[in-house]
Amino acid sequence: MSEVPANPLNDERLWAMLCHLSTFVTWVPFANIVIPLVIWMVKRDSSALIADQGKEVLNFQVTMMLLYAVMVACFISMILFPVGIILAVLLPLWHLVLTIVGAIKAYDGQFYRYPLTARLI
Repeated sequence: MSEVPANPLNDERLWAMLCHLSTFVTWVPFANIVIPLVIWMVKRDSSALIADQGKEVLNFQVTMMLLYAVMVACFISMILFPVGIILAVLLPLWHLVLTIVGAIKAYDGQFYRYPLTARLI
């Protein structure tokens, strides 16, 4: 986690934070990926902070969706049902806490990296 060399403008920090917080729009299917993707695609050329954090949010959201799919598969499998229960408790907490931490760090102007995230983009 390194800080931005130049103090980013408030607008850049706000958009970087919104990339993280926009993932809480869960009443629309796949909005947790589409909204940060749109922000990233529109603003990535204007700010290194937004470009970096948008990409990081997308990687984290894809990783979380894959983990939620594993959780559902564990529930379907009777043998792994207890693992599914553990994942059903831990994954939403992990998702919530790390997203809030990422939003705070982005608003502080830091390049935040989510732990245990696949770097796909």
